[in-house]
Amino acid sequence: MTGVAITPDDGQSPRPNVHVEPSLSRDLVSLTKPRIISLLLVTTIAPMFAAGSPSLWTVLLVTIGGYLMAGGANAVNMYIDRDIDDVMARTRLRPIPSGRMTPRQVMAFGVACATLATWMLAHFVNVLTAGLALAGFYFYVFIYTRLLKRTSPQNIVIGGAAGAFPPLVGWAAVTGSLNVTALCLFLIVFYWTPPHFWALALMKQVDYGRARVPMAPLVWGERETMHQMVWYTVILIAVTILPVLFGAFGWIYLASSVILNGLLMRGVLRILAAAKVGAPWSGPTWWVYKYTLLYLALLFLAMAIDRAILR
Repeated sequence: MTGVAITPDDGQSPRPNVHVEPSLSRDLVSLTKPRIISLLLVTTIAPMFAAGSPSLWTVLLVTIGGYLMAGGANAVNMYIDRDIDDVMARTRLRPIPSGRMTPRQVMAFGVACATLATWMLAHFVNVLTAGLALAGFYFYVFIYTRLLKRTSPQNIVIGGAAGAFPPLVGWAAVTGSLNVTALCLFLIVFYWTPPHFWALALMKQVDYGRARVPMAPLVWGERETMHQMVWYTVILIAVTILPVLFGAFGWIYLASSVILNGLLMRGVLRILAAAKVGAPWSGPTWWVYKYTLLYLALLFLAMAIDRAILR
């Protein structure tokens, strides 16, 4: 369970005009990227209620374990990316580039969080849940951050699978197994990631260019990236309907997904339309980025509500 698909580097923008006194506890929390993890936890907990009727104790354990695992992955990500964080405007105030913490301290904190999370989930929930959460950690750290982020414009597409592990973690915590519905939830987050993150990449091209991270707009160009966002949104819409076709969810989820998908497609098409006529596209792009955060949270909440009412 990690933070890659849910904007691994966003939500942590520095605020140079706001003076904040140095604090070790504040820095440790910032290493975990709590605003990013909040969305990851929604995509973990909602599937638990879609899968069954979990006890509050199980929900609490998965919430704590999931936060620790994702937070540990985010901390290790900051350790690995400490060189480029120092040259990107929105990341240079993080604990390592600012000099408030050493790389060794950050790495130790990240590994300790992941280790504690693995033990907690395996001991108090089940081994499958712990294994899936740890797999997300390794995928984020090694596949995305180490292998893909600085080498391929496909970094967020393939690496985005790390952010799709939380629904599997939540499902396994309740059922002790995985099925086709769980796979659909994985695919929803997987195909949601490109339009969400590329919207951010379009807005932050200068930062990524300065850090020499080959994000899609820098390699493919802005127009091609926008076209790719449209196609991934089409696939995402199809994937969100799949659980309804084999009876996993009912009309409440279906109605919610239709509305949410319609707004998302409208937003993505507005970006492309503005670019084609030479109009400013930063406004609709920023709207899509912010909306996709709300979109994913509401879609997963609709799953839980649908199962609670129609079960």
